[in-house]
Amino acid sequence: MSRAQLTRTGILRMALGGGGADPLLPAEGGGDQRAPFLLRALRIAVVVCLYWFTSIAMVFLNKYLLDSPSLRLDAPLFVTFFQCALTAALCLGLSLGAACGPPCAGLPTLRLDPKVSRSVLPLSAVFIGMVTSNNLCLKHVGVAFYNVGRSLTTVFNVLLSYLLLKQTTSLYALLACGVIIGGFWLGVDQEGAEGTLSWTGIFFGILASLCVSLNAIYTKKVLPVVDGSIWRLTFYNNINACVLFFPLMVLLGEFRTLYHFDKLGSPSFWGMMTLGGVFGFAIGYVTGLQIKFTSPLTHNVSGTAKACAQTVLAVIYFEETKSFLWWTSNLMVLGGSFAYTWVKGLEMRKVQEDPNIKSSERNETGV
Repeated sequence: MSRAQLTRTGILRMALGGGGADPLLPAEGGGDQRAPFLLRALRIAVVVCLYWFTSIAMVFLNKYLLDSPSLRLDAPLFVTFFQCALTAALCLGLSLGAACGPPCAGLPTLRLDPKVSRSVLPLSAVFIGMVTSNNLCLKHVGVAFYNVGRSLTTVFNVLLSYLLLKQTTSLYALLACGVIIGGFWLGVDQEGAEGTLSWTGIFFGILASLCVSLNAIYTKKVLPVVDGSIWRLTFYNNINACVLFFPLMVLLGEFRTLYHFDKLGSPSFWGMMTLGGVFGFAIGYVTGLQIKFTSPLTHNVSGTAKACAQTVLAVIYFEETKSFLWWTSNLMVLGGSFAYTWVKGLEMRKVQEDPNIKSSERNETGV
C-alpha cells in the first residue's frame, strides 16, 4: 500500500483489522460463500478490475492536474486541499443519506466535535504530510517511475516497527526489504543516466514512504477515539487537513497563483478536479471491497501487479524508452514487495495455526 496512494488504503486496512464492520462493504468472507464458484469468481474479477481501474486512473488524473503542460497549474497544495474537501463532503453526504435505506442505512451520523477533532489532529498532520508528499513526488517524477520513487514504505514499516514498537522482523522479510532498497537505488541511478532524475521528486518519494508508515501507526492509535469508525476518522481527518492547508497555501503563495490562473473559470478544469477527488475518495472503498472479497494477502499481491501494469501503461502512453537496467529496478522493487508480502503471509498463517504462540507474538508477526 505504498500502494497507499493513497493514501487511504493504510487507514482502511487498519480499520478492517481493528474496527467495526463497514456498512458499505459486504460481510466478511467475500459475501455469500454458498454462491456458485463461477459467480464468486466473477465477483472477484469485477472487484479486482474496479480496484485497478480506480487506482491507475487516479494516478494519471493527478499527474495531469499537478504537472500538465497544457494546464500549467503550479498549486499542488490546492489540488490536494480540494480533494480533501471533496472527500469530507462525500462522507457527510453519505451520512445524510443514511435515512434513505440500503446501502447507506448503517452509516454513522457525522457531526463535528471539536474535542474529537483535536484528538485526531496528530494523525491529520501525518496525513497532510502523506498526501502532500505523494502528490509532490508525482509532480516531479514521471508516472512510470512513481512506483519506484515511493517504494520504501515496506522498509519504513520494518524500521518503525522496531524503533517505536520494539518488534523484530524475520531474516527472509529483511532480505525482501534489501531487494526493494537495491531496486530503488538502481532506479535512481538509471533515471540519472537517462537525464530524467529529479532529486526533489526522490526526496518527496522517500518522505511519502515514511509518512505512509507513520499514518498506519497513528491510525491504529486514533481509531478508538472515533469508536473504530473508518468513516468518522476519514471525515475528521479531511476536515482537519482542510483547515491546516490554508496557512500552508498562504505561505507558499498558491492563492496568488490561483488568482493569475487562466483556467480558473473553466468547467473542464473543475470537472477534472472533481473527477480526481471522486477517484481519491473511491480508492478507499474499492480497496475495502478487494480485501473483503479476497484477502489482505491477495490484495497486496494485486496491488503489486497493478503497479507493474501502471508502469507499463505509463511508458506506452508517454512514449518513453527505458533501458534494461531501468526495467530491472522496477522488477526488483515489485519482486521484493511481493516476496515480503508472501513471507509475512506465511508467518501470519503459522502464528494462527499454532495455539502455543503468545498473543504478543501474534501481534508482532501481524504488523
